Amino acid sequence: MDDEEDRTRLLDAAEALFYAEGIQAVGMDRIRTESGVPLKRLYKVFPAKEALVTAYLDRRDRRWTASLRGAVAGAADPADPAEAVGAVFAWLAQWFSEPDFRGCAFLNAYGELGTGPAAVLDVVRRHKTELRELLADAAGPGRGDLAEQLLILVEGATVVAALTPGPDPAHRAAAMAATLMRAGSGPA
Repeated sequence: MDDEEDRTRLLDAAEALFYAEGIQAVGMDRIRTESGVPLKRLYKVFPAKEALVTAYLDRRDRRWTASLRGAVAGAADPADPAEAVGAVFAWLAQWFSEPDFRGCAFLNAYGELGTGPAAVLDVVRRHKTELRELLADAAGPGRGDLAEQLLILVEGATVVAALTPGPDPAHRAAAMAATLMRAGSGPA
């Protein structure tokens, strides 16, 4: 095995376990067992749990954000803010309906770990900044206040869906977003 193959297997195991059970509930030995990577190799690839958690969140951020961006780009008319914003909430409805949905991995990590370790907090903050930028792009130029409102709707719907999985929180948030769009929440 090479380091890249080991890294992928470790990240696959970490993502499944951390997202399903929580970061603090899962030890490195469990990651080793689930991944099939020997403990010595695990610590060669990820010298500390913090490094593994950071890599897990970083990889999840890239995948999650790319998927959401793809959904917005695939909207009927991605240049139309109403279509682009609608695509965000349609994507959320699908995500919330996935059988293993457990809410936002980044808020979950922050809830468990608080303001430390710094590298993990950096990934969490970067993810939320990227989400806000994606929403600003969808809302259209000069609509910074609207992007902030949409971010609150996305985050709120995600938290509600974590408690009661299914598409309904996304649908309700989409209706609120449409109202905001029609109201013309304009420039910041």
